Amino acid sequence: MGQQLRGRASLWRRTRDRVLASQLWRSVIRHGYPDENRNRILVIISNIFLHLHPARVKRHGVKLRYTWCMGGLSAFLFFVLTVTGVLLMFYYVPDTRRAYQDMKDLEHAVLFGKLMRNMHRWAAHAMVVTVILHMTRVFLTGSYRPPREFNWVIGVGLLVLTLLLSFTGYLLPWDQLAMWAITVGTNMAEATPFLGAAGPFHELLGITKHNDIRFALLGGTIVDQNALLRFYVLHCIALPLIGAVLMAVHFWRVRKDGGISGPHGKLPKL
Repeated sequence: MGQQLRGRASLWRRTRDRVLASQLWRSVIRHGYPDENRNRILVIISNIFLHLHPARVKRHGVKLRYTWCMGGLSAFLFFVLTVTGVLLMFYYVPDTRRAYQDMKDLEHAVLFGKLMRNMHRWAAHAMVVTVILHMTRVFLTGSYRPPREFNWVIGVGLLVLTLLLSFTGYLLPWDQLAMWAITVGTNMAEATPFLGAAGPFHELLGITKHNDIRFALLGGTIVDQNALLRFYVLHCIALPLIGAVLMAVHFWRVRKDGGISGPHGKLPKL
């Protein structure tokens, strides 16, 4: 038995050495086996996937009682929403004549369709909660202070995008809840100052009900096919792309500012 174990260990080492010495591995990981501190850092910072994580992590940055892990959870939920959303797009058509039936087919006819839809729905609710909690933690620890004030603004933008993603997803089931939720929401948009036909100062810009922000959202003056198509494009393409770009900038700024800020707003030294 001992000889067999030693033989397997030797086979594993030879296989590992062949993989590490192969051209495929060297084209992806440009530095040698990370057997020293310099190599470990080079392996991370020179790889497109591994460099998302800092080469060194401050001790407070891995304490759950300080970070709450809300930022990481928000990013993970965004990934879950992207994957489940793409799967749902295979079985959904943004057409008022069949959108509701497509949702019913997802629940009762498509294999694992109900699971995918519920995962998408609850991940969306959870992401709203985690983003709010993440911003609460950042505020309470003073992590918005200089030089991180720009990243705070990016975070506020991501919060707004998260809420807009939830709002635009409301109309897609094309049921009574969707119809009235969007009706109320767009009527509120109509009361926006300057940009809404029912809002104050709209006459200064010549805004009417045929060119205001409500008209832009609905593609008309009522909730119909144009509105469904516009909300579908916003929910599935425009807002996720903007969110992905802002998340990349957000993560990059965290790294450039020295990683997760220290307790009580004290920034760790680089």
